[in-house]
Amino acid sequence: MKKSTQTADSLSIESAQPIQHELQQLEPSRLHSEKRTLRGSWLSIFIYAIIFAALGGTYYLSKLQFFAAGTTLTSYGERLLLCGLLIVALLALEKLIRILLIGKISDDVSRYNVTQLVHFFLGLAIVATALSTLLRDWTTAVVSLGLISLVLGLALQTPLTNLFAWFYILIRVPYRIGDRMKIGIASGDVIRIGIFDTTLWEFGGEYLTTDHPSGRIIKFPNSLVLTTPVYNYSWPLFPYIWNEIKFYVAYQSDLNFISDTMVEIAQMEIGDAMRERVATYRVLLAQTPVDEIEVTEKPLVLFRASDNGHIEAIVRYLVPPKQAGKVKAALTRKMLDRLNQHPERVLFPKP
Repeated sequence: MKKSTQTADSLSIESAQPIQHELQQLEPSRLHSEKRTLRGSWLSIFIYAIIFAALGGTYYLSKLQFFAAGTTLTSYGERLLLCGLLIVALLALEKLIRILLIGKISDDVSRYNVTQLVHFFLGLAIVATALSTLLRDWTTAVVSLGLISLVLGLALQTPLTNLFAWFYILIRVPYRIGDRMKIGIASGDVIRIGIFDTTLWEFGGEYLTTDHPSGRIIKFPNSLVLTTPVYNYSWPLFPYIWNEIKFYVAYQSDLNFISDTMVEIAQMEIGDAMRERVATYRVLLAQTPVDEIEVTEKPLVLFRASDNGHIEAIVRYLVPPKQAGKVKAALTRKMLDRLNQHPERVLFPKP
């Protein structure tokens, strides 16, 4: 059993490598950058403090009419200095929030989501600060902004819908970074959640019949989550799926022997891990109206008649979605090796 656990761990690491590489290529400052040292963050705050002091001193001297300049130039220069002061203060505040609040979040994905939101509102605050300090006539500015907002709202309806969908994704979390999901005809592992679109590292696809990464990147607009069902195969509470292996055997086969053999091999590979996963699943079911569903702790073998005149022998088991393809291939090979050793008891269809 220890050997099978080690195999599963190695499969997990191997399957995660291309995704981690793509994460670094697409956005190097993302998940791993959230773990930067506190020393670097405090150094940034120190630099902001020096800039703030320089701008504040200059602004104070301008108020004392220390600089000899025309009235109009002095007034506009003071507004520029005040704008710079407020923007530097906002940037320093963002650093403090990252150190004192975001840095305390242990989950990488949650930390990334909160960081994205902080960056977004920081950008809005900087734009609002610049407008409020540089514009004199607020009445004209508000009317102009209202007309501009109306025009942009009509012209940029789709981008705004994607932006609102981005908020929905971060708050309601239909999927997260690293999740394996399917939406519409797209299926893959989430490697980026941008303001306007989401990027998947595709698995399967039109050129493959397995769950192996295809090498292609899929981008879809965030607004798709508002109108299309999202299938999440690795949601945090239960990141597992049931999978099946199917063999066709003749009616004259020893079905009891086939069942025992398939269960034994599956049990050897994933038995202990499956018991733990089923225990978690039962706890989740108990909190829903469908808690009466019977879930077995061991791999289950089912037999049913096929339309081609044979019996389908199906073994069902629980597996992490990103390991489903490799686990299925390993189990299929081992089961066939064992069953083929007893041709008098296991009669496979002949071509």
